[in-house]
Amino acid sequence: FARRIITLLSNQFFIKGHEIYVTTSIGISLFPNDGSDTESLIKHANISLYQSKAEGGNSFHLYQETEGELTDKRLTMESQLRKALFRDEISVYYQPKVDLKSRKVVGMEALVRWHSRELGFISPASFIPLAEETGLIVLIGEYVLQEASRQTKEWEEMGLKNLKISVNLSARQFQQSDLLETIASTLRNTKLKPEQLEMEITESTAMGNVEKTIETLQGIAAMGVSLSIDDFGTGYSSLAYLKRFPLHTLKIDRSFVKDVTIDPDDAAIAETVISIAHTLQLTVVAEGAETEEQVQFLKERSCDQVQGFYFSKPLPAEEFETFVRTFNAIKDEQSA
Repeated sequence: FARRIITLLSNQFFIKGHEIYVTTSIGISLFPNDGSDTESLIKHANISLYQSKAEGGNSFHLYQETEGELTDKRLTMESQLRKALFRDEISVYYQPKVDLKSRKVVGMEALVRWHSRELGFISPASFIPLAEETGLIVLIGEYVLQEASRQTKEWEEMGLKNLKISVNLSARQFQQSDLLETIASTLRNTKLKPEQLEMEITESTAMGNVEKTIETLQGIAAMGVSLSIDDFGTGYSSLAYLKRFPLHTLKIDRSFVKDVTIDPDDAAIAETVISIAHTLQLTVVAEGAETEEQVQFLKERSCDQVQGFYFSKPLPAEEFETFVRTFNAIKDEQSA
């Protein structure tokens, strides 16, 4: 019956001289296995409808109990995430970036964390996609930008000079018409120097609408704020476009760094990316370094900076401050 409906509606319609095509997605729940009352049956049919759409549409999907359990968990998480900002459950952690020449911390990446009262610690891998889908990522992103900038300014006033804070821009944020004003107002409110702020976008975000990307990036760069391409090499960047972006930093994705000392292909990719970046006069940051061998490999290839568990995991503000003071003091003593 569902297939008949899809087939019938797949035929073209003519409306006021226009030829119209329709695709149909159908979600199905069955009495009594999927529900014994109208409300349950409609709810479960609706869950199946979204599953049908997620699988590409123009198809039908029968409800399965496990989908309902997953949907209930998702709805619970979404409800709690909407409250998280107002409950101060969202916090910012900082992962150090170490300069490979001086072996000192020169900057950090701001990373969002969520500790829910009801659900406990929620992995970013779980709640970031949900935040993107629901649009909550815009509010979360603005909070991270504001808090990370404020904290960096505070550290500067406490003697931690010249640290550059890197803040990720989600695809949703990047599409916001008031993005430039959000960044500008953050700099005004926190009194952070523009050269101490770096905005990171993924290459997939950058390549979504190249001309719009260039316009937005030029607006950010005009403020004196640095720009970085994150996860480089994992998407579909075109070098022809890359040289048109007003970038300052290129980050090598952790997936290439992981096996850089044992996989000739990953080693070749890392070397090539470093060479291209330096040709374009960009700073190169390698993510995900976990061993001395990886760090040494990157240093020998003239990679500029490294971040990863080898030096430190992401840390809350107080622990990060202690780490930087101790780490840089040790390097100062060694070079004295």
